[in-house]
Formats: sequence, structure tokens, C-alpha cells
Amino acid sequence: MEIARLWREQPSNLRLEGSRCASCEALLFPAHVRCPECGSKELLTHRFQGEGQLLSKTVVYEAPRGFTGQVPYVAGLVKLDEGPVISAMITDIYPEDAEVGMRLEMVTRRIRCDCADSPILYGYKFAPKLAHD
Repeated sequence: MEIARLWREQPSNLRLEGSRCASCEALLFPAHVRCPECGSKELLTHRFQGEGQLLSKTVVYEAPRGFTGQVPYVAGLVKLDEGPVISAMITDIYPEDAEVGMRLEMVTRRIRCDCADSPILYGYKFAPKLAHD
């Protein structure tokens, strides 16, 4: 991955930033330049809370290049409490314990490191929601 792209995508990857349409209030992730609901170009930055529910899951045993050291891992669709559905890796759980419907929260984790002379890529994953006092 090129360094410029890494920095350009950092807000959405580390803080779950997307867009909110100023016209129709639609919440979008990732950020858009035009609202797919009403066509408006008046979009504001929106930071999602990062909590949601697991809608579907799969266990990955044959990972793509760069992820082979992480298998098996859970990948799933997460419906954020604010509406958008995003795909993400599910972490901090054994694959057999991941259940559709479980509550999740966004966490920042290492995604991968391609080689010794390239940056470590960090981004969002989702983990089981812990009870916070």
C-alpha cells in the first residue's frame, strides 16, 4: 500500500469517520462525495460511535496475501447502531464463539505488516462489547 493512500484513509480507518448528508441527514460509511439517497454534494464529516450488532459471519481459513498469519479469523457484516452496515474482521474471540446478533464495538488493531521495510497498517476491527462501569 502506498504511504499517501495510508494517510488519506486514516480518519475512516482509525476513527470510523464517514459522512452525514446536510440535506437528507443520511449517514454514510465510508465517506462519500455525493449522497446516494438524495444526490446532494453537501456532506459533512460524521464520526460514528462504533457500536453495533453482528449481522452475518464467516470463518476465514484460506486468507488473502498479507493475512495468512491470522487464520483462522472471523469476518462479518456489522450493522452500526446509527444505520450503516460495514464489513470488518471480528477480533478478541474464538471463531466458534462468534454469534450472529451479538453486540460489538469498534477497536483499533494491527491489520497487517507487508514486510520489514513497510509500515504496519492499523485500522478498525470489531470485538465483543464489554460491560463498561
